[in-house]
Amino acid sequence: MVDIASDERRVVTLKDVASASGVSISTVSRVLDDRTPRSRSATAQRVRAIADELGYRRNVSASSLRRGATATIGVLVPRLTDAVMALMFEAVERAAHRQGYFAVVATCGDDADDETRATETLLDRRVDGLVLATARLDDALPASLRDRGIPHVLALRTDGVSPSSLGDDETGGYLAVRHLLDLGHTDIGIVTGPRFTSSGRDRRAGAERALREAGIALPDGRVLAAGYGIDHGIEAAGRLLDGDGGPTAVFAANDNLAMGVASVAHARGRQIGRDLSIVGYNDIPLVSRLPVPFTSVRTHFDRIAEVALDLLLDTGTAARIERTMPTLIPRSSTAPLGR
Repeated sequence: MVDIASDERRVVTLKDVASASGVSISTVSRVLDDRTPRSRSATAQRVRAIADELGYRRNVSASSLRRGATATIGVLVPRLTDAVMALMFEAVERAAHRQGYFAVVATCGDDADDETRATETLLDRRVDGLVLATARLDDALPASLRDRGIPHVLALRTDGVSPSSLGDDETGGYLAVRHLLDLGHTDIGIVTGPRFTSSGRDRRAGAERALREAGIALPDGRVLAAGYGIDHGIEAAGRLLDGDGGPTAVFAANDNLAMGVASVAHARGRQIGRDLSIVGYNDIPLVSRLPVPFTSVRTHFDRIAEVALDLLLDTGTAARIERTMPTLIPRSSTAPLGR
């Protein structure tokens, strides 16, 4: 009599192929999905060879079961009028599609009660998991989802506990201010994001690290905390650029803030890139098309979204925080001091 249990072979999963290939689960899924055009890249060929060697076979019914009841991912953002949030949702939607999911979005503003209501609305639609681009450092929602065993991942921000995919904001803040220092600026204004966000906290920390390395201590009036809207940048610039003794350069912790600062500078007769250098953050498409294109720290939204989906769907993985390295993109809004 044959012992069936001992004769069974363990099912080879996408995770097994990804581990053996040294690539992400989403990359393996994309390469082995026979519903998409067959890639002939070296990576794709290696993944297919390793999958064959391990004996991987795509199982449609198992794949549907893994996707849950609806094959739908809920995405929660404060607002879609914010270019960063819109770009993040579109990136998540693309990543979800590659994994065989459909992404739906809900907006919640900045109010904790509205955030809870929006989350419950998504859960009522029986989404299989949640991507949250809303987490404040003091937000109770991720802890609630952990307690309830609801699959979720934080995007662009982190609470330090739940699985998170975000940019390396500390490095990004450092790159921005290091760039200004390398151009000869020592009187620098910093407009940070909200203190209740990890992005605002970390970008400021990176900026301050660059200043410490250069031996520069800025007076309190040169570092201002604000929201992330253009109006917040206008308000902060009204304080930074008051009178004749304003800074020669400003690091704004997102591109909206940078545009607000630039509008005030322009109204006061200061030419961007000559009288005032400005670095923004995120590199939204608009800033490269302005009359004076902005230097900005580029956030790689598609990579962050891809990692977020990997973390969300890999239920056997312990909570992790994954940071994607940003890139400084120099343009005409920054120039050497005294040029």
